[in-house]
This record gives sequence, structure tokens and C-alpha cells, in this order.
Amino acid sequence: MRLAGARVLVTGASSGIGTAIALELWARRARLVLSGRDREALAAVAARTGGEVVPADLAHDRAGIEGGAGSPVEDLAARAGPVDVLVANAGEGWSGPLTRMPGATAERLIAVNLTAHVQLTRLLLPAMAERGRGHLVYVASIAGVVGVPGEAVYAATKAGLLAFAESLRYELPGIGVTTVVPGVVDTPFFARRGTPYARRRPAPVPPERVARAVAVAVERGRAEVYVPAWLRLPARLRGAAPGPFRVLARRFGRP
Repeated sequence: MRLAGARVLVTGASSGIGTAIALELWARRARLVLSGRDREALAAVAARTGGEVVPADLAHDRAGIEGGAGSPVEDLAARAGPVDVLVANAGEGWSGPLTRMPGATAERLIAVNLTAHVQLTRLLLPAMAERGRGHLVYVASIAGVVGVPGEAVYAATKAGLLAFAESLRYELPGIGVTTVVPGVVDTPFFARRGTPYARRRPAPVPPERVARAVAVAVERGRAEVYVPAWLRLPARLRGAAPGPFRVLARRFGRP
């Protein structure tokens, strides 16, 4: 799909990977709809890109989680659509043992990372199907492919997003579906989840690298992109030899 002139909704556009994606797509002359919780930050991104701002907390209330009438999800879909491209990027994290995770935090992660994007896709998809074209991009995580200790719920939401996208590929002829699987990215995500990233390797990649991968995937119709590309190796090892992979993960995995 040509990004020039395409109307693109980017969720989580107020910081990190989302902001980088917005700037990359703007450089490719896309028409942007920017969504996020931080109104001031969204306004700053909009000032640089000319994007339309639609603030939304995708887990604001039970109606938002369910995607019901008058919910933040439904309001976002109505104000943004119809769109040519959805970049489902919004996400939150939390780090620590599952036994210490507050129930409300678990519910919020599932709502923001997974449920809201399922509902948003459901609401935006009919217009794409009617036109017979469109592209759906889901920004997941390597955690959703291999699992990560201390981030069980976050990993589960990203795994769910990957399975959702894979199912849609078979269901939606004519509609592009891309999953983007980043590793460690240099954004405020780690500080916000409560535990900074302290390992020297692998080194975090800049968010602009993920943004370029998103843009190229849409323009070239790629189904799956790992950033950096070498992350395909542990993902393939996990699928081909789960036993040896788990031994290595326990020894070298991130705490």
C-alpha cells in the first residue's frame, strides 16, 4: 500500500515507538490520526506532523474494555475512521512476580495491549472490507513469542495480539496484516513498567528503527518483521527445540 495520501491511525502516538512511527509516516506523506492519553504530548507530535489528535485512554472504564456504545474505543473508531491503515501500537507494561501484581493492573494491561485493539479492529474493519483494501499493523514484542520472566501478563497480551493477527490473515483477503516484533527499544517503557532495563546486551535499538520497519512493511506488504532481524533466531529455536531453548532461557534470560 502506498503511504502517501493514506489515512493512518496510530495508537500510543504520544511517546516512544508511537511517536517515531508518526514521524516516519509523516515523512512518507501519510495523513495521520494520532491517539494516546497524553494530550500535551500528542499536540506536540501533531504540531510536527499536521496530524489530527484524538485523545483516548483505551482502558478508561468497563465500557471501554468491552467496546460498547459510548466507550473510548468506539469514540476513537468513529472519530478516526474510515482509515486506510491501523497501527495498533499502544501498550503498557509491568514488571515483577505475578503473585505481587495488582488485579487492576493485570486487567488494565489486557485491556490496553490486547482487548482495545481487537475491538478497534472490529470497528474499523467493515469500511476496509467494503473498499476491498486496507492494512492492519500490530506492534507486538519478542516477549509474546518466547515469554519473559517477571512479565507474564505483558507477554500474554503480546502473544494474543500475534495470534489475533495470524487468524486475520486467513480471514481477510485483500487486507494486509503485519506483525512487528521488537526486542529491547530505547523508550520510556522500561521506566514506566517499574523496572529499568539494566543489561548491557542486547543493546536497545532506537524507536526510529522500529518505525522504519513499520513503514516498509506496509509499503511492501510484509506479514512479519523482527526488529532487530536476529531476533528471528531465538523465535525459531523456541519453535523448533523448546526444551533446549528453555534451558538457555533460564540461564541467560532477563530477570
